[in-house]
Amino acid sequence: MKSMYRPLRQGLSLLLALACTAPALAQVNKVNPQNLYRHWILLNTSVKMEAPNSGLNLLKPGCAAVTYMVGSDGVPIDVRLAKLVPKSDLGPAAISAVSNFRYGPSLSNRIGQPVATYYIVPFNAPADKAQREKLIAPCKLPGYGE
Repeated sequence: MKSMYRPLRQGLSLLLALACTAPALAQVNKVNPQNLYRHWILLNTSVKMEAPNSGLNLLKPGCAAVTYMVGSDGVPIDVRLAKLVPKSDLGPAAISAVSNFRYGPSLSNRIGQPVATYYIVPFNAPADKAQREKLIAPCKLPGYGE
């Protein structure tokens, strides 16, 4: 009689183990923007952005960090403003720009696995590369892989 319950007990143990690991498997990989090309390739050469006509600090140099997930179809989903430096009314414009990105899977991501990342939208940034880097540095977000 005990041998009849053994397969049932093993099956339940396996089911319990899978249920415990499912949340870990469902987590989306967070990818640093500099390494996004390993998973997804930006197809747009330009994007449209809805910018306000008037508002707070519209002409001041700054940046916005926008988080999003590249869905399996290459379209950004769950687009959110994570950081805006300095405080301004340009947050919705940054969200608008990132929402219009379109991606194609890289050769190493042929199945189109979604990844989470972020994009820094510079506003009124100087042409000089060093000054530009200094401007966007406060908008870099921690917690995204190398």
